[in-house]
Amino acid sequence: MSTQQDTGPAGGGLFRTKTVEQSIRDTEEPEHALKKSLSAWDLTVFGVGVIIGTGIFVLTGKVAKENAGPATALAFVAAGIVCALAALCYAEFASTVPAAGSAYTFAYASIGEMPAWIIGWDLVLEFALGTAVVAVGWSGYVRSLMDNVSWHLPAALEGPDAPDGTFDLLAFLLVLVLTAILVLGMKLSARITAIVVAIKVTVVMIVIIAGLFFIVGDNYSPFIPDAVTPPGGAGWEDSPMVQLIFGYDATNFGVMGIFTAASVVFFAFIGFDVVATAAEETKTPQRDMPRGILGSLLICTILYVAVALVVTGMQHYTKLSISAPLADAFKSVGHPFYAGVISFGAAVGLTTVCLILLLGQTRVFFAMSRDGLLPRFFSVTHPKFKTPYRPTILLGVIIAVISGFTSINELATLVNIGTLFAFVVVALGVMVLRRTRPDLHRAFRTPWVPVVPIISIAASLWLMLNLPGETWLRFAVWMLIGLVVYFLYGRGHSRLGRAGADAEY
Repeated sequence: MSTQQDTGPAGGGLFRTKTVEQSIRDTEEPEHALKKSLSAWDLTVFGVGVIIGTGIFVLTGKVAKENAGPATALAFVAAGIVCALAALCYAEFASTVPAAGSAYTFAYASIGEMPAWIIGWDLVLEFALGTAVVAVGWSGYVRSLMDNVSWHLPAALEGPDAPDGTFDLLAFLLVLVLTAILVLGMKLSARITAIVVAIKVTVVMIVIIAGLFFIVGDNYSPFIPDAVTPPGGAGWEDSPMVQLIFGYDATNFGVMGIFTAASVVFFAFIGFDVVATAAEETKTPQRDMPRGILGSLLICTILYVAVALVVTGMQHYTKLSISAPLADAFKSVGHPFYAGVISFGAAVGLTTVCLILLLGQTRVFFAMSRDGLLPRFFSVTHPKFKTPYRPTILLGVIIAVISGFTSINELATLVNIGTLFAFVVVALGVMVLRRTRPDLHRAFRTPWVPVVPIISIAASLWLMLNLPGETWLRFAVWMLIGLVVYFLYGRGHSRLGRAGADAEY
């Protein structure tokens, strides 16, 4: 393999790139190296563990009732295709650059330092909010189950969303426990995840198999309900961004309703990209990363489509519950036992979502620290467990506090826009690296480049445009804060920047 760019940074200024070879060498530094312990099976379990969460247990009813009707299954297919296009790009990068950091590391190797910082900053927010949102959701499910057996927390410890609550004790404790598990090692995390994933996949299979016996064909009619324009048209608070740009009224149902639903149920797929953050801790990343990323996405898409078809077949979409559609569908046919099983599966399953989102965030933070864009103090691994324990503890405590004190449901859409933005950057990076480093050995190659990356970018941007306008404003504010931090600290402390004359590299 050619090493034409093997020494020093390529390019200069804000768009200087870190070579693939140097990214790999950095993973071999004793004090900054992560332990390789994961297999393709572990990665697939991680992917399924983080993808199957609140999305499938909650969003199915919401989008069926408000946007797509029985065609919600097609919305899951559309969202799955967008993710699959991005997954093909992630798989090439993860097998070519097996280093921690996911989209951040990929952008650094292809587009440049400032874009890499921007996507890293974006991922830190995405994973932090995702962890906190899911932790609060998990707390709600657990409190509901506790109520069923007459166990009650003091009102003040039920969280800000409760009438008299001020601190969410359960969400706070969950994040702290998961932080400790991540500090103790990836293999322990993988074993716990495998057990929990088995439980929640079993629950999903119960929904599918048991629900088949209660399907009524008439509930599928019409499969794609006629389009409806809500009274008053589109508004800034509740309309997609695309309507603000092009000026047409918000439309539910019909063919456009399917795409609107896809932009919502996309939240149910968030997480497969977290698998890429574990590339450095994989035994054979060149072979196993593509299998883990694509395998977990395929499994979850099939399960999602099956659940959507069963639930909309059990109960007419106009009667579906928004808060607990799966459980309430079984109640509507006289089987409350299954409703309890589903609630238990949802509560158990959300623990792995929190665990893996927290894992992803700490790995991105670790990679940015190792490159000097954040303090190098955080890139030292534990002498025994070989985990990035310093950023794990720091971020774990911060997110635990956020989960305990903050009602952040309105910020959940930031997770969607952050993920889609990462998809765009990774797809762009694949095309750039193909052109600048055609000599690199690629164990997995994204097919039909540049066609697939271009379609991936277009599909991701389309879903981004279907998100609320306020989400774009909040996202822009966070990005501006990130640029300020980069110019005040990251740019001056960058190892790549200081290496100009091979000072460190």
